[in-house]
Amino acid sequence: MTTTNTQSGTNVHEVSDGIYRINTPVKIPGAGEFSFNQYLIMDDEPLLFHTGPRKMFPLVHEAVASLMPVEQLRHLAFSHVESDECGALNDWLRVAPQSAPLCGSVAAMVSIDDLADRPPRALADTEQLSLGRHDVRWLDAPHLPHAWECGFMVEERTRTLLCGDLFTQGGAGQPPLTESDILGPSEAFRHEMDYFSHTKDARGLLEKLAATKPTTLACMHGSAWQGDGAQLLRALADALTR
Repeated sequence: MTTTNTQSGTNVHEVSDGIYRINTPVKIPGAGEFSFNQYLIMDDEPLLFHTGPRKMFPLVHEAVASLMPVEQLRHLAFSHVESDECGALNDWLRVAPQSAPLCGSVAAMVSIDDLADRPPRALADTEQLSLGRHDVRWLDAPHLPHAWECGFMVEERTRTLLCGDLFTQGGAGQPPLTESDILGPSEAFRHEMDYFSHTKDARGLLEKLAATKPTTLACMHGSAWQGDGAQLLRALADALTR
């Protein structure tokens, strides 16, 4: 793990081959410690999944710059429309002139066509995009855990699921990549501050994600996780429907 900003604690760690977790711990008044992660896929067409909040842009920019020239970014992707997902989108479009937003078709239609300073590339459900050595596939997952436009990306060569707000872990200072239990901590966080829509389709959507057989779960908050991702996703489905 490399710390890129000693004041904020922003740090970078490679969680899969060519996929880097950028992590910044924060203290939220009234809510305690938390963390925000972005994931950079280094390739011929580099992709950043989650832009980070607008106010965190300088820290994430500094972290990306420690790995590659930021102007070479090509894809600015995110799970759904929320500040920590795409708040800094236009800042990244400004510093990376060849880049464009990359999102699901619903997000493009209802928000990003208007919010973004450049037109998005909208991906249909299960559509694949080659970055070079890596191939990403978009998976629609409306309302899982929230937002109609929600979806996720799986990087198929490394079997890394960029799983957004699924398995959100509170606190800060967790290891960048763990094989320990994250379902327990994420369920404890959900029961304290329930951010799930509890869509009737949750089990089917989680099975859709499990079918990709991920071996790394790239979580947006807390540690990334390594192991049998399909089994863990099905365990989450059980927890949500108990």
